Amino acid sequence: MRFINLIVVHCSATRCDRCYTEHDLTTDHLRRGFSGAGYHYYIRMNGDIVSLRPVETPGAHARGHNSHSIALCYEGGLDEHGRPADTRTPFQKHSLRVLVMTLLRDYPAARLCGHRDLSPDLNHNGEIEPEEWIKQCPCFDAKTILTEPPPNPGYL
Repeated sequence: MRFINLIVVHCSATRCDRCYTEHDLTTDHLRRGFSGAGYHYYIRMNGDIVSLRPVETPGAHARGHNSHSIALCYEGGLDEHGRPADTRTPFQKHSLRVLVMTLLRDYPAARLCGHRDLSPDLNHNGEIEPEEWIKQCPCFDAKTILTEPPPNPGYL
């Protein structure tokens, strides 16, 4: 098994009013020259967690961090007009939380972050600020997965 010190959350950067299956994602990544989907797990709008790549295999999702990270991606990230937004459904919030908590039990030294948090610190102040983000992905602060009250989509 490889050393894991990051759990990186991504969005698929697709509109929340359109379906984007794991097959669509894999096909798009193959067209870009990847050997398959670049993420380890994909969370559909209905909360289904789909395994796309074995955790033992490095992902293809964040240049310079793939060898020591696990990649999670949720379907969505763009509003109906194509603008970046936190489009997670209650089911996705629940599944993301469960998956992150499970992975942190398996990899307790890993740090949870969003793809945007891996942008370069351009002003060298030790903090990645919004104006330094290369992408807005995942369109919310990934650390809140652990601090928000757990959603219970079954009782909505």
